[in-house]
Amino acid sequence: MDAARSEPYYLPAGDEVALFEQCHRRQLAVMLKGPTGCGKTRFVEFMAWRLGRPLVTISCHDDLTASDLVGRFLVRQDATVWQDGPLTRAVREGALCYLDEVVEARQDTVVVLHPLTDHRRVLPIEKTGELLPAAPGFQLVISYNPGYQRMLKDLKPSTRQRFVALDFTFPPPEREAVIVAHEGGTDAGHARALVELAQRLRALQDRGLAEVPSTRLLVAAARLIASGIEPRSACYSAIVSPLSDEPALLSAMHDLVEATFP
Repeated sequence: MDAARSEPYYLPAGDEVALFEQCHRRQLAVMLKGPTGCGKTRFVEFMAWRLGRPLVTISCHDDLTASDLVGRFLVRQDATVWQDGPLTRAVREGALCYLDEVVEARQDTVVVLHPLTDHRRVLPIEKTGELLPAAPGFQLVISYNPGYQRMLKDLKPSTRQRFVALDFTFPPPEREAVIVAHEGGTDAGHARALVELAQRLRALQDRGLAEVPSTRLLVAAARLIASGIEPRSACYSAIVSPLSDEPALLSAMHDLVEATFP
């Protein structure tokens, strides 16, 4: 861990910082629930900095196996050696281990986490026969987007009930504008306009928009505007186009951009 790393920018929305600190102190695993791009990953980065712990981040996907998490034997020259996976390294080092969008992983992979989320706090490494106890400071954190992913797959109840859940959503408009201005490097006026656009676009969710514009997309648009790109062009490229390919929705979103940035 780099002891000199700078503080990640995070603007608390409620009591999530105090809750996370108590979970860390009480050795409780944490589940972050909320839409894409609402600040879950940044929150974990901030908490790792605040707690002075290393952070190991794992982006979950359909092909993620238990061996990808735990480790595997590798053949090197004339020897077969064991190489720890990221989960095992986090357990040994007492790091925060963050599994981003955990339901994207296969269920048989997620089960590997169970012994780390209760009183045992151990990681069985079947291939080596090791029963690895979690070092002090280790904490397991997962995130997922229940609104989108529940339509496709979800966490099993036996997994969900092993975590303390913190609910995340998009910040109130005035707070989101502060974030967009800071992270996007743009002025307050453009930041407020981008948030106003986001509010209008988010109302399209009932009209078939699978995912609404995230704070992350607003920051991307703000950075383009700050670099000199015309605001409407920045919004089309950074916000509208990533959200949908459906002609009717694209037309509706273009109209909202033009109404916000005449």
